[in-house]
Amino acid sequence: MSGTEKSKAHMEQARGKAKEAMGRMAGNERMTAEGRADQAKGNARHAKEDIKDSFRH
Repeated sequence: MSGTEKSKAHMEQARGKAKEAMGRMAGNERMTAEGRADQAKGNARHAKEDIKDSFRH
């Protein structure tokens, strides 16, 4: 997996978890949903890179 793409995926996941936690603490459902969406983007990016890696080897 490309190092930069892996880093981006992990950053999106971490940003999403933080945003979701802040949304829960503040009682802001929109922020919580945005955090979950960011995590989903990170998971999708990670899955895409895993698929690309499987075809390289």
